[in-house]
Amino acid sequence: MRSPLEPLYRASLWLAGLFMIALLATIILSILGRQFDFYIRGIDSYAGYFMAAASFLALAGTLAKGDHIRVTLVISRFTGKSRRGLELFCLILAIAISGAFAFYTVKMAWWSYKFNDISTANDATPLWIPQIGMALGTVIFCIAFIEEFVLVLRGKKLDGQSAEIAHTE
Repeated sequence: MRSPLEPLYRASLWLAGLFMIALLATIILSILGRQFDFYIRGIDSYAGYFMAAASFLALAGTLAKGDHIRVTLVISRFTGKSRRGLELFCLILAIAISGAFAFYTVKMAWWSYKFNDISTANDATPLWIPQIGMALGTVIFCIAFIEEFVLVLRGKKLDGQSAEIAHTE
């Protein structure tokens, strides 16, 4: 069954890939700058911004594809209703944590925009701009956990999960 949210996850992964390419470009420019004696102001900061955006935007897509590292040492020992209950409990906990993280990263980006918070590095970038990637990534990550919870609640995810977990671990 294909997820109706799959286009969102795919777009998030594509954005993460574009930020990885941007990260590579900034690193290459930084190396070339050292070799040919030129300096691009704030290039190190931008590399950090691109890396953070790529990392956070890739979270939901990798979760949806089953590529996140899962600790199954405890869950794999249970079967039937107890395993499903433990899985649901873990997903509720993940939704709560990722939801709080999403809420506060969006709030942080909003306050940075509202108060015109500027980077203290020599790039002087308004901080809400690089924070958008992190906020967007955490919101989509929380959505992915909610979808996972609904799938397990409906009984559509748990049975076929063991082969996929073994594949990724």
